[in-house]
Amino acid sequence: MLTGAGCSLDSGIPTYRDTDGTWSRTEPVTHREFVTNPKRRQRYWSRSMVGWPAVAGARPNATHIALAALEAAGYVSLVITQNVDGLHQRAGQREVIDLHGNLNGVTCIDCGTAETRRDLQARLTAANPWLQSRTAQATPDGDADLEDSFISQLEVPRCLACGGVLKPDVVFFGGAIPPARTEACLQAATSAPAVLAVGTSLKVFSGFRICRAAHRAGKALGLLNPGWTRADALADVKFTATSDQLAETATALDLTL
Repeated sequence: MLTGAGCSLDSGIPTYRDTDGTWSRTEPVTHREFVTNPKRRQRYWSRSMVGWPAVAGARPNATHIALAALEAAGYVSLVITQNVDGLHQRAGQREVIDLHGNLNGVTCIDCGTAETRRDLQARLTAANPWLQSRTAQATPDGDADLEDSFISQLEVPRCLACGGVLKPDVVFFGGAIPPARTEACLQAATSAPAVLAVGTSLKVFSGFRICRAAHRAGKALGLLNPGWTRADALADVKFTATSDQLAETATALDLTL
């Protein structure tokens, strides 16, 4: 099973693209920008400080719960998710690969010291109390539409161990997925009897190549998405539907949700 942003939409986490796979928002910060540009890091952490509570407080929706039930019943052996919100795990999914990482962790890019995103939020709030009560429209992956005047004032916390640069444990656009993680995903896709991609346009190559690998290996490929996907021409079957309809499938199989 391969999942995308559409699976978390009903949990209040917006998607990057519309049903045609077109960007519906401004493009997010890239890996190179974050690593090399202090102002871009300031932009990221200020918007993340305001947007993080919505992700931290999000709850699994019917799609996450249905997938966990399908796993428990033996219908799903692994979920590879492009999402970074951790909602599959919160729903009780046991076998999950976070393809693009997980927002719940933060690591220093200089010394490797790790801390939880929740702890960093406390430090962000302590350093910037004036921003604590600020609200903004939520955008994908814990981001928020914050005015530039607030962004430029943010004091960005540093690593507690070495004073280095902290980065969320996610793969930014333009960043590289760890090779071992990529290999594990491709191995799973080519050894399983079938792959179903749910709630994703597969516009990002890291997700698309998993479907392509399954197709090339002669495995059945199914898609469940309300609009266009990059793998439409490869699929054996496509359901033009929203991801929450997985709950109906689990109910039809008489599983406990």
